[in-house]
Parts: sequence; C-alpha cells; structure tokens
Amino acid sequence: MRIGLYPGTFDPITLGHVDIISRACALVDRLVIGVAINRDKGPLFTLEERVAMIEAEIGALAARTGTEIVVHPFENLLIDCAHDVGAQVIVRGLRAVADFEYEFQMVGMNRALDSRIETVFLMAEARHQAIASKLVKEIARLGGDVTKFVPGAVKQALEAKLR
Repeated sequence: MRIGLYPGTFDPITLGHVDIISRACALVDRLVIGVAINRDKGPLFTLEERVAMIEAEIGALAARTGTEIVVHPFENLLIDCAHDVGAQVIVRGLRAVADFEYEFQMVGMNRALDSRIETVFLMAEARHQAIASKLVKEIARLGGDVTKFVPGAVKQALEAKLR
C-alpha cells in the first residue's frame, strides 16, 4: 500500500489545500493529512477545530476518489511523523517560486534524515495558487469575503471565530 503524508498547519484549510489533497489521492492508496501542532505560529483555530474542519472536507473526497484519507495531528519532526504513519512519500503543495526555496531546503534535510522517503511537489490549480491561510485570515479579519478561498463551513467558522 502506497501511503502519502500531506503536512501543514491548515489554519484554516483552504480550497488550495483541498485541491492538493484531491490530486494527491491519485498518487497514493492512503493519504494522511498531518496537522502540525506549531505553537510558534500562534494558530487562530485550535488543533481540534482544524482537525474537525479537515475531516468535514475529506469525507466526500475520499468517497469520490476511493482513497483512504485520515487526519493525524503531530508535533514531532516531519520525517518522524512519516515514520509514525508508514508514509513512503511526503506530498507538498507549491504556489509560487518563492515557496520552492524553503521547500528545497526541507527536502534536503529530510533526505539527510531518511533517504528512503521521497517528497513530491504538486502545483495548485491556477485559480488557487494565490491562496494562503495567512491572507485568508487577514481578509476575514478585515471583513472581506473569503468565499472564493475556503469551503463554506470554513468561511462560517472564520466568521464565528472573528466575531
């Protein structure tokens, strides 16, 4: 069984994330969405809220693609999380060239830690390439409409959280 790990903070999950998850399902039999517990980033949503939002989005996607998709919170090294879930591949989404430099460094470090685990980069669909959780939160914070950037339930959660 080919197992992939798609890590991130998902604060909150965006349509760009959903796009990458959907496309990653074509590459693996089981996709683990690794939700990073990153206290340094000071997430808007709690870990439990982020996990619940992701789980709400992946049910229909798993049924449509036939891929098993699970959510797995983690606070250790990404490579250790990959070991924990039995992943042979790490899936990363790229939006722009600016993402590549950081991701390139991460791949090098992860390969040094375990050369058996491959990293695969997927480009978001063109209409989702500008979406970043940080920008979505800022738009929502300032009263803007985030309908084009996040699933409907996430939009409602953002509005409720920022009220």
